[in-house]
Amino acid sequence: MNWAHAGFNLFGLHVLWTDLIGSLAALVPVVLAMRKSIWNWPIQFVAAVLLALAYATIPATGSVLKNVMMAALAVYGFWKWKRGIADNGELVIRQGTARERIGMLTALVLGTAIFWVLFYVTGWSWGQYAPVPDRYFLIAADAYIFVGGVVATWAMSKALVEFWLIWILVDLVGVPVAFRGGIYFNGSIYAVFFVMAMYGFVNWLKQSRRPEVVHA
Repeated sequence: MNWAHAGFNLFGLHVLWTDLIGSLAALVPVVLAMRKSIWNWPIQFVAAVLLALAYATIPATGSVLKNVMMAALAVYGFWKWKRGIADNGELVIRQGTARERIGMLTALVLGTAIFWVLFYVTGWSWGQYAPVPDRYFLIAADAYIFVGGVVATWAMSKALVEFWLIWILVDLVGVPVAFRGGIYFNGSIYAVFFVMAMYGFVNWLKQSRRPEVVHA
C-alpha cells in the first residue's frame, strides 16, 4: 500500500496518518501566530505538504492545490515577517485599509467564481462525483476554500488583522467539506481552529495599529 494511503481504523472510520499528523501540525501555527512568532511559517509549510498528500487520496484536487499554494505562501510569509521584524524590531500588526479590505473581498468572490469554472471544466474537484445539484455546490465549496486560503495567508503575511476573519469564513465551509470527504481529523481539528481563530482575531485587534496610523 502507498504510504500516503497508510492509516488506521477508529470507530469504524479509516483515518490517514498524513491527515492526522498534518491536521495536528496545522494547529501549532495558529498558536504561534497568536504570539506573533515567525516560526509559525515553517510549521505551516510542513502541515500544508502533509495535508496536500492527505487530500490527494480522496482525490480533491482543489484542496491539494490549496495546500500546495499554502506551502509556497508559507515561504513568502516567513520572508515577509523576517523583513518586517528586521525593519521595526518586532512584527507590527495592523488593520487593513478600506482598499485592502475591498480587494480581499473582491478576490474572494471573483476568485471563487473563476476557480469554480476551472474546477468544473477540468474535473479537479471531488465534488464532480456528486449528483446534480449537489455537484455544483461542492465544486463551488472547493473553489471557495482554495481562494479563501490563499487570500487569508496573503493577508497574514502582511500581518493584517483581517486574515483571522477570512479563515473563519473559510472554516464555515471547509469543516463540513472535510467531513464529507472522509478527512475526519482535519475536519475536527479545523472546527477547533474556528474557535481559536475567533480568539486570535480579538487578540490581534487589541494589538493592531489603525490604518490611518500606519499610513500617516
